[in-house]
Amino acid sequence: MLAVAGGMIITMAGRVIDRGTLLVDNGKIYGVENGIVIPRGAESVDVSGKVVMPGMIDAHSHLGIVEEIYREEGDDCNESTDPVTPHLRAIDAINPADLGFRDALAGGVTTVVTGPGSANIIGGEMAAVKTHGTVIDDMIVRFPVGLKAALGENPKRSYGREKKTPATRMASAAILREALVRGQEYMKKSSSGIAKNAAAFEKDLKLEALAGVLKREIPLRVHAHRADDIMTAVRIAREFQVDLVVEHCTEGHIVARKLAELRIPAVVGPVITNRAKVEMQGLTLQTARVLSEAGVLFAIMTDHPVVPIQYLAVSAAMTVKGGLTVDAALRAVTIDAAKILKLDHRLGSLEPAKDADFVVMDRHPFDFLCRVEQVFIDGVKVYSLI
Repeated sequence: MLAVAGGMIITMAGRVIDRGTLLVDNGKIYGVENGIVIPRGAESVDVSGKVVMPGMIDAHSHLGIVEEIYREEGDDCNESTDPVTPHLRAIDAINPADLGFRDALAGGVTTVVTGPGSANIIGGEMAAVKTHGTVIDDMIVRFPVGLKAALGENPKRSYGREKKTPATRMASAAILREALVRGQEYMKKSSSGIAKNAAAFEKDLKLEALAGVLKREIPLRVHAHRADDIMTAVRIAREFQVDLVVEHCTEGHIVARKLAELRIPAVVGPVITNRAKVEMQGLTLQTARVLSEAGVLFAIMTDHPVVPIQYLAVSAAMTVKGGLTVDAALRAVTIDAAKILKLDHRLGSLEPAKDADFVVMDRHPFDFLCRVEQVFIDGVKVYSLI
């Protein structure tokens, strides 16, 4: 057993312990105690004067897929040869040796969602992975964690300039609908007597991936910055009765009440960025606050490498400048991010039986001078500043 004792523990489970002990056993959290509690035979780590909190979760990135340093050699983000590629799998492109994984640990990020980019209407399956390891199969927390789709400027730019479809927002929506309809028809065939006859039924990997969304096993995670694109994603999700997560949600403040009414979560960001394209003209630090006040469940992302992943805490802190409460901002990179990923039974807070993923810092994570000193994943120290 490991006893991490003496620090201020931010549990993200409704309490902050000024001076407590985090107990870890077999890679899981065994308990969170008031005061110094070191069981007989336990290894102890003195964190007096430090802050202990759950490892942070970046709910949207391209870590390991768009590699640090490399350009085309390490860029596997977009298969810009076909606007519909649901069968692509993030885990086939993630390089655990990407330097970004080291940066994630240095920033206190222990879990990330990484996946394809937004050049395609449907880009492929996303993965939630731990940020330490050498074999991606051993780092996976949940796969797939969603199917990436995109509306707005990016698909138009990728294909329209080549005189290919989609060249308009109408075509983008139509292509997404067509794909989902094909998925529905495929599911009907696969569940009918036809599927029992191998000669009459042929598996289609693209449609198999779409079936996961249509069965509501995973959400459709749609890149949408502008309010009208967000509502197109909502409209299509309701038509096909699938679960939706709005990615980026730059103008989410405009449609916050509708998202709240329909209980549609969002992953907001990147926060530390400029208005890089027209669909981001509504960028404001107040988006997270408005979503929170409306009752929308949301997380904060970096969109790494757009914003380097080690700045996830800084990104969340910036939303506080926009009026979000400190607690809500912390939740957006811990327990609320875990809820969106349906991983809150394992991650996002320091509670018994959850994964022992936690960070030791020299001060509050939103303090500009904060330094991450130690990071533990599954109860094992994987990063140390000293």
